[in-house]
Amino acid sequence: MTHTLKADDMLMSTLHKHYAQKTILPSDCIAKVLARIDSVDRPEIWITRVPNEQIIERAHTLDRLLQEQGESVLAQMPLFGIPFAVKDNIDVAGLPTTVACPDFTFTPAVSAFVVERLLAAGAILIGKTNLDQFATGLVGVRSPYGAVRNAWHPEYVSGGSSSGSAVAVALELISFSLGTDTAGSGRVPAGFNNIVGLKPTRGLISASGVFPACRTLDCVSIFAGSVQDAWGVMQIATGYDHEDAYSRTVPMLGIKGRGYRIAVPDKLEFFGDLASQRAFEQSLAKLSGMPNCTIGFIDYSPFQDAAALLYQGPWVAERLAAVDEFFYEKNEAMHPVVASIIGQGREFTAVDTFNAHYRLAELKRLAENALQDYDFMIVPTAATMPTIAAVEQEPVKRNSELGFYTNFVNFFDMAALSIPAIGRADGLPFGITLVGACGADHRLAAAGAAIQLLWQQTSLRPSAITASPLPYSEPTIQVAVVGAHLTGQPLNWQLLERGARHIDTIKTSASYRLYALAGTSPPKPGLQRVTDNGSAIEVEVWELPLRTFGELVADVPPPLAIGSLELADGRWVKGFVCEPAGLAHAKDITGFGGWRAFLHSLDPALHP
Repeated sequence: MTHTLKADDMLMSTLHKHYAQKTILPSDCIAKVLARIDSVDRPEIWITRVPNEQIIERAHTLDRLLQEQGESVLAQMPLFGIPFAVKDNIDVAGLPTTVACPDFTFTPAVSAFVVERLLAAGAILIGKTNLDQFATGLVGVRSPYGAVRNAWHPEYVSGGSSSGSAVAVALELISFSLGTDTAGSGRVPAGFNNIVGLKPTRGLISASGVFPACRTLDCVSIFAGSVQDAWGVMQIATGYDHEDAYSRTVPMLGIKGRGYRIAVPDKLEFFGDLASQRAFEQSLAKLSGMPNCTIGFIDYSPFQDAAALLYQGPWVAERLAAVDEFFYEKNEAMHPVVASIIGQGREFTAVDTFNAHYRLAELKRLAENALQDYDFMIVPTAATMPTIAAVEQEPVKRNSELGFYTNFVNFFDMAALSIPAIGRADGLPFGITLVGACGADHRLAAAGAAIQLLWQQTSLRPSAITASPLPYSEPTIQVAVVGAHLTGQPLNWQLLERGARHIDTIKTSASYRLYALAGTSPPKPGLQRVTDNGSAIEVEVWELPLRTFGELVADVPPPLAIGSLELADGRWVKGFVCEPAGLAHAKDITGFGGWRAFLHSLDPALHP
C-alpha cells in the first residue's frame, strides 16, 4: 500500500477511490479507525463495541474480495469497506440492545432489517452508540453511560437522542452512522456537530429491529460528513419490508431543475440566542444569491402548534406503550427526567387522543396550504445551542427549545435534511434544515448538496445526487429524447421534475433522419422515421414514473409528438418524433449524427 489514510479521508467517495486504486485496503482503513477511536478518548460515545478481532476479520475478508475481484466488487457492494455505527436502539445480532437503560438490556438473535442491508452492501460495523435513554430527548445527556459531549466544544451538548452516532461521525471515527428520529433526533445532533443529518420520509427505511419511541412517528435516520455520503447510504438502506407494519413504498417527487422556491417562517424564535439568529440571517442572505432562488415567508403557527402537541399531547402515551411493563415494574431503573416524561402518558384518555388527532389533521392541512407554492421550507436546525450545565439546570425547558423547529416534521409526514450552514460568530456550529413534503427526499438531497457547495464546504458535485434517485417502487416507462430534453439542455427540467432517471445514451436504428426545426424556442430538432436513406441518431433514454408520463406528453408542443422509436440494439421505446408537416422549412442535420454535434458546430465554446 502506498497511501497513509488521514482522518479527513473518511468520506465514502475518498475511501472508494483508494480501494479502486488499491492504494489502501479495508484493513488499512480499519487500523486507522481503531487507532483514532483510542486516541480521541471519548468512551461516552459508545455503549457496545464490536470486538476488534471481529472487525479486523471482516476487513481481511473484504481485502481478499478486492484482491480477487478488483474494482468490480465496489459496484457489487456499494458500501464496500465503509466503517459505520448504529444507535443502541437498533438491533445487531449477538450484541446487546440497551436503549441506554442497563436493566432493560436484551440480546437479539437477528439484526435490524436496515443493518442487514448495510452489511450485505459491504459496510463494516464498529459498534453501537450512546443515546438519550429510550430515545427520549434532544440533548444527549440523559444516559447512564454518560453525557455525550459536543464533538468540537465539549462543554456544550451534542444533541440527542442520537448523540453518540452524530459525534462519532463528526470526529471522523466512522464514515456514517444510523440514528433514529421521532422529534428531531436525527437532525439536532447533526446541526450541533457540523455534519449532515438525513431524516427520510417515514417508512422508506424499515424500522424492523428498532426499539420504538413513538412507533407511528419513528424513522431511522442517517448521519454523514456530506450530503452525497448520506444519500449513498439512503439508496442502500431503503427497501420495503413486509414484516414492518409501517414500511411502505412512497412515490418520489422529482428534483427541481429551474431553481428553488423556498419558504421561511415569518416569525422566527431563537430564545434570546443572538448568535444563532445572526447565523441564520447570514445563511439566508447567502442563499438568496443562488441563481433562480426565491424566498418567501409563511405563517409558522401551524408548525409551531403541532410541535407543542408532541410532548403536551397524548403522544407521550405512545412512549409509555413502548416500555409499559418495564415502566411500572422498574421505574427506579430509568433516568429520572425520562421517567417523568414517559409517565405523563398515564394522564391522557382515549377521548384526549382522538381530539388531538383531529387537531393535528387541522394543523396539517393549514401547513400544506402554507407550503403549496414552495418546493420546500428552510428552518434553523435548532434555535439555540445550550451548554450541558444549562440543560442540567433546566432539563425540560432547554430540551423543549431544541424541538421548536423539529417536532412537527414526522407529525406532518414530511422529509427533512439538516446541513451545516454559516457558523455562529462565537465559533459554535450552526445548521439549517430543509423540510419537504412526503416523498421529497431526493429533491431535498439535491438541493442540500447545491447549498453546501454555495458555502464552499464541499468539493463534491451535486450532479452525483441529481443522477441518483432512489430505486423505483412504482410502474415506470422509458422515453427516448433527442434534443431540448437531453442532459444539460433547456427542457431537461421537464424530466427531472417528474422524477426521471437517465439510464442510457445510445443510437437509434439506421432508419431515421434528423432536422433542425424552424422558429422553435428553445431550438428543437425533429426526428423522422424513413424507409430508405436513414441513419442512426444519438438519443438519451430516460426512465420515469408512469404516473408522470401523461404530464410530459401534455407539455409536448406541435409539430412534435410522442411515438415509438427503434433503438440500435433492437429495443422499441417511446420517444420524441415529428409530424411531417413540421419539416417543411426544417434543415436536414442528419449528417451530424445527433443534436449535440449539430449545436457544437454552431458554437463550440457554448456547446463543447
